[in-house]
Order: sequence, then structure tokens, then C-alpha cells
Amino acid sequence: MATTPTAAVPSEESASYRWFALLAIILAAFVAILNNSLINVAIPKLMNVFGSTQDRIQWVLTGYMLASGVIIPISGYMGERLGYKRFLIIALGVFTGGAFLCAIAWSDMSLIIARIISGLGGGVIMPVSMAIIYKIMPRHQIGMALGLWGISAMVAPAVGPTLSGYLIEWLSWRFLFIINIPIALFAIFMIMALLKETERTAGKKFDTWGFVLSSLSAGTLLYALSNGQSKGWTSFEIVGLFYVSISSLLLLLWVETGKENPLIDLSLFKNFHYTLSVISASLVTVGLFGGIFLTPIFLQNIQGVSAIDTGIILIPQAIAMAVTMPIAGRLFDKVGVVPLGLVGLSLLSVMTYELHNLTVDTSHQWLETVLSLRGIGIGLCMMPLSTAGMNAVAPQQVGNASSLSNLIRQVAGSMGIAVLTTIMQQRSALHAQHIAESVTGDSLTTVTQMFGSSTSAALGGMIQREALTRGVAETFLLSALPLYVTIPLVFLFMVKKKDSKERKGI
Repeated sequence: MATTPTAAVPSEESASYRWFALLAIILAAFVAILNNSLINVAIPKLMNVFGSTQDRIQWVLTGYMLASGVIIPISGYMGERLGYKRFLIIALGVFTGGAFLCAIAWSDMSLIIARIISGLGGGVIMPVSMAIIYKIMPRHQIGMALGLWGISAMVAPAVGPTLSGYLIEWLSWRFLFIINIPIALFAIFMIMALLKETERTAGKKFDTWGFVLSSLSAGTLLYALSNGQSKGWTSFEIVGLFYVSISSLLLLLWVETGKENPLIDLSLFKNFHYTLSVISASLVTVGLFGGIFLTPIFLQNIQGVSAIDTGIILIPQAIAMAVTMPIAGRLFDKVGVVPLGLVGLSLLSVMTYELHNLTVDTSHQWLETVLSLRGIGIGLCMMPLSTAGMNAVAPQQVGNASSLSNLIRQVAGSMGIAVLTTIMQQRSALHAQHIAESVTGDSLTTVTQMFGSSTSAALGGMIQREALTRGVAETFLLSALPLYVTIPLVFLFMVKKKDSKERKGI
């Protein structure tokens, strides 16, 4: 096995190169994340266009997610084998081709297949782009660079629903995919022009069993988590998928342990900082994704706000994150993860907890204020927690570390949504039963006799809205728990750092 240097890491004199290259990487990450946030709110429209069922059209999202989960594990190997620049261009090319096929789709099945193709390219863009940042940026500027890069991960989901609503209302559903094509092509052009190739590792053998088992474990787990609520968590299909996922994971651990050049480098978990970072970031992801899916449910299903207006209400939070993340990155390079993690997590936890006070008549001004403060908390803590772990990894392990952490966070996000959705629905159903019992019987009969069945139906609708509001509020309360749990973990970064210094002095 030989290492072929195709381009040296930029010198200190080429600082402008690094920041222009970073701009191209940010653009690539942005278009990949924007793509999914555009589609989330367009599912009802796609159902009507193709005359499809909810279960079938849901594969437009599920297919992309599964393809992403399956392909992420190979991003480190392919980046080292082909060069990270070349692999990122290939990934963007596959993603763009999939977007074009989506735009010309003539049936729900052709759209689903095209989305799977997009997922094969889009799934590796985030881990590869993160790895490239570590390849081209000096360590003392990593925090600032990742803070800027993280804007794409946080702002795109907030911009997507509003943009999607405008595209569907004023143009066509096909523009949900067409809009990605010029952005992706421009990103490819910028990467080709601005980014220098990284070192390539020739002769490295592909870990076939590692790929098969990791893809099988991640794919079955993600599918089970995304469909458990609709198919039933105790159904034979979902239980069987969990069994396959766990069995594949155990086999993966056995196969990869001690192997030379494994696809999934389990030795990374011997690194205390990296493991702590993955755990902390995953817990934050659970709480973060809780807010991402609960807020639109509250606004649209309870308060009757349109998808476009929902996106507008979420924009202040996106702006708060966009402004805070580069600041947090700059501060991280100077003060480290502990101060930022403590302040950011405290603010994020308290504001998420505050959302359990939601009522049917909650004002949008109050909600925007709480979400904006929550966005500041996210901006302060999310990237520093991830960066602290990646900074502890050896340079030759950056690619594998990036793919592994991204895959774990994706699973954590899916698991968080699945668990919190189940809790929300169960609590809403329980509240609906309790509220109905308090107004049914003689009181409901009297209302029906006096005002007619239409008033009785309206009363039923009010009961459902109140029950769903209480369910959403209580789920926000529970989503704050993993955030609070993460706060004491931040101190462990400081303890471990102190221990390391002591060992160096011995």
C-alpha cells in the first residue's frame, strides 16, 4: 500500500485559497440538505400529482434516507482511494443526475428510483465535505471553518419549507428538483477550480464484509425507525428488521475488530474525546430533531398556519443560528468546547423546556422569541461538540471518523423522531380520551339537542386540537431531557484534557 501525494496541504501563504475552497464546500453541503427540506412539505402535493398513496409516496423520503445511510460508511475509504476532491465531485454529479431524473419523473415509481440515486450521491456529501475541511484547514482555524460550514446544515432546513411552498404555489413541483441542479453544478465548478486534491492511498483493499454488514445494519434500522409508527412497533416486519439490524451490528463488530484497514474503524472509540463527542452530539441531535418536527406540527395542525407562513416563523431561528455559528467557531479556536458547550446547551435546554408551555392560542411572537434563543443555543454548542471530537482524531483517521460520526448522528436523529412521534401520538390520544370523558354523556347530548350535530362536531374538533397541543407540549418537555443530560458530559472534555497534559509532563 502506497500513499501518493497529489497536492500538498496549502501553506500559510495561501490563506485565501483555503477560504475560497471552503465556500465551495459549504455550497455543496447546502444544496444536499436543502434538497430534503424542500421535499418534506411537498408530500401531499406529490400524492395528488401522481395519484399515489401515503405509504407509497413516503418512499420519496425513505428511499433517499436509506440510500444515504447505506453509502455513508464508504465515504472515508473512497475519499482516501480516489482523493476527497474527486470523490466529492463524483458525489455531486450523482446527486445532480438524480435531481434531473426527479424533475422529469413521470410516475411515483420513477420519482422514488430517482430519489434513491440522489441519495447515493447526497448521502456522502456531508461527511466528505467535513473531512476535506480537516484536510485543507490548519487546526487553529478548524472551529471557525466548521462554524461557517455548519450554517448550511442548520439554515437549509429552515429555508426549505418556505421556498418549497412558494415553488409549489407559483411554479411547479418539478422546480423542487430543478432548483438544485444549477446550485450543484456551480458547486462542482467551484470545487474543480478552487480545491486542490488531497493525498490518495493506493492499493488499499476494499472491506467488502464491512460494507455489507454496516449497510445492512444501518439500512434496516433506519427503515424500521421511519416506518415503525405506521406499521406498528410490535409488527412482525418491524421486529424482524430490528433483529436483522442488531444481528448485523454484532457481526460487524466481530468482523471489524482487529482487521487491518477496516471500513468501520472501531478503534476510533478508544479515543475518549471522539467517543464523548459522538455521544454528546447524538443526544443533542435527538433534542434538536424533536423541535424540527414538533414545531411545524403545532403551527400547521393546531393553529392552521400554512407551510409558507410556517417557514417564515422559523426564519428568525435560522438567522440566529447562522449568525451564532461562525462566532462560536471563532471562540472555539480560542477558548475550547467547555465554555461554549455549557452556555449553548443551557440556553438550548431551557428554551426547549419552555416550549412545553405551548397552548392552542400561543402567540407567534412568543414562539419566534423562544425559537430564536433556542437557535442561539444550537449555534453555540452543536459544532463545538462535534469539532472537539474530530480534533482529537489522528489526521489519517479523519475520513473514517467523519463518516462514522455522521452515520451515528443520522441514526440518532431518526431514532429521536420515531420515539418522540410515538410519545406525542400516545399522549395526544390519552388527553383526547380524558377531555372527551369530561364533556361527553349528558353535557354532549344537551349540546347536540340545543345547537345541532354541527356544533357537536366542532366540539370534537376542539377536543382534538387541545389534546394534540398537550401532546406536543409534553413531547417538547421530554425532548429537553437528552439536552440536559448532555450538560454534565461537557465537563468531561475538560477533565480528559487535564489528564492528557499531566501524562505528557511525566
